[in-house]
Amino acid sequence: MKKISTITFVWLFTFIAAFAQEDVLKKLQAIAVVDQKVMMPMRDGIRLATDIYRPKTDKPVPVIFSKTPYNFNAWGNGEMRNNTYQQALDAVSHGYALVVQNERGRFFSEGVWDILGTPVTDGYDAFSWLTKQSWCNGKIGTLGCSSTAEWQMAVAALDHPSHAAMVPQSFGAGVGKVGEFWEQGNWYRGGAQQMLFTAWLYGTQNDAIRPQFPKEATQEELVRASRYFDLATEMPPVDWSKGLRHLPVQDIIKNANGQKGVYDKMIVRKPNDPDWFKGGLYHDNMPFGVPSFWFVSWYDVSSAPNLALYNHVRKNATDPQVRDNQYLVIAPTLHCAYKRATENTIVGERSMGDARLNYDEQIYAWFDLWLKGESNDFTKKTPKVQYFTMGSNKWQSSDTWPPANVEMTTYYLTSGGKANSLYGDGKLTTLAPAKDTKADAFAYDPMFPVPSYGGNVCCTGTAVQGGSFDQHQMETRHDILVYSTEPFKDGAEMSGPIETTLYVGSDAKDTDFTVKLIDVYPDGRAYNLDETILRARYREGFDKEVWMEKGKVYKITLSPMVTSNYFAPGHSLRVEISSSNFPRFDRNLNTGGKNFDEKTGIIANNQIMHSSAYPSAIRVPLVKGK
Repeated sequence: MKKISTITFVWLFTFIAAFAQEDVLKKLQAIAVVDQKVMMPMRDGIRLATDIYRPKTDKPVPVIFSKTPYNFNAWGNGEMRNNTYQQALDAVSHGYALVVQNERGRFFSEGVWDILGTPVTDGYDAFSWLTKQSWCNGKIGTLGCSSTAEWQMAVAALDHPSHAAMVPQSFGAGVGKVGEFWEQGNWYRGGAQQMLFTAWLYGTQNDAIRPQFPKEATQEELVRASRYFDLATEMPPVDWSKGLRHLPVQDIIKNANGQKGVYDKMIVRKPNDPDWFKGGLYHDNMPFGVPSFWFVSWYDVSSAPNLALYNHVRKNATDPQVRDNQYLVIAPTLHCAYKRATENTIVGERSMGDARLNYDEQIYAWFDLWLKGESNDFTKKTPKVQYFTMGSNKWQSSDTWPPANVEMTTYYLTSGGKANSLYGDGKLTTLAPAKDTKADAFAYDPMFPVPSYGGNVCCTGTAVQGGSFDQHQMETRHDILVYSTEPFKDGAEMSGPIETTLYVGSDAKDTDFTVKLIDVYPDGRAYNLDETILRARYREGFDKEVWMEKGKVYKITLSPMVTSNYFAPGHSLRVEISSSNFPRFDRNLNTGGKNFDEKTGIIANNQIMHSSAYPSAIRVPLVKGK
């Protein structure tokens, strides 16, 4: 048999792919009216590029609406793309119109783009325009993941009469302040910058000067032009494992020859800056008016604040129907990777077993209920909370998050003063600490930070690979304190928020303290579950900065972590404590300065106290009877 040349194979593969894309489009055109590059007007005259796919019927239909900063143009580099066509085919086949729109200032949409700062009224105006169309039945559901989800919460606060239901997935960057979390759209965790936005904005933000089509261009002309121009910037690739090390932080994108944009104004903000409260973020002092089906994942960047928002809405929505119709799924996957689960789902290095779920079936049943008014059995057969427990690798259900049968258990940190590294003497115990115990100490050098290895991340390019990885080699560092329980004789399920209280000291005016939650296997493998951080200057609240003094002890409470994990017999619970987790979080240069404009740092000599006077501890949610 003759071998097929590489060139022939590539040609054949390209031909088959192109045929498959055209096949999807033909199937869609057979059942749908395809109306692309509709320039939808907003109240200030700015027009947003919108593609509409609706069933060929004389009867009005409900709308699934998706607004995004990402490129959904049907053509790119001279080739047809069928992602949106496939999504439209699915929606139209279920009796819905799919409407996809670019945020202002993105691609064919007019105006200036500002992540988290685009007018919330754009969503409201889009709903009003759609309900005036003869083919719309007046019911709109919103759907999307990540930046296609994050605008939904603030718009839900406006309670447009047509906004009947929503499905936000991996939506953390739309959450400003909720409860204990002042993350301002995932920009911060505990007052430290989450560097995902630095890498993401390099490839996403655009200069105010960008190619745009003239206002007098007709829809026909725009559709034709979209075959040749998608207006997408093509940024040179950057190795962010090196690029994020540049100082000062405010010049990282400039140093990579990136475009100017919103990063320059966001990097200088503090957690309580008034500008965070002016744009498209949802804060917990705002109303909420929409039944919602929420999707969260354990190895995403914002699991804990996302779950805090879910509970906030269930408790505080004023409309009982809205309050009682909040549903939640928590998957063991990476950011927006729900449907990538397989029969043997590997997240990082750890197997989660079969983590698949019938997502499409549930989502369309949800929309059928609220947008079509069908009397289906969604509310009867769907639990309020569906969550995946790692370790036992199974889906579970509950009426609340955390489950009602959770009991908070306190584990105290203790050691003989030598908890440094995996080989130290750090322990976690349920016994209260003795009166006199020696503190653990380590030196944190911002020029030699603890590297991020796996974790609950998103969008950092080559800098951090998300997921669960064996940490035991990392734990050989002297600047990581390691505290472990004895192996569990019986299995223990931990499902819910994890609270951390530390008593700390430092010879620096300001420094960070990090915590990582670990499942230790009998053979020594140590898989990360969640992680958190606190910039010490914010220990008294994110609306003020208070410096540390040498020789003093300070009580700090870190933003809660969260997980659902089964510790099988022989496994141990472990926490790692340090002062850096880079580049998941930016490095504290320890000077007490602004940090974002500094080029050099100083070494901080930090301490963790654990005695009867200073009982450093974590509180974990153990499920009774497991």
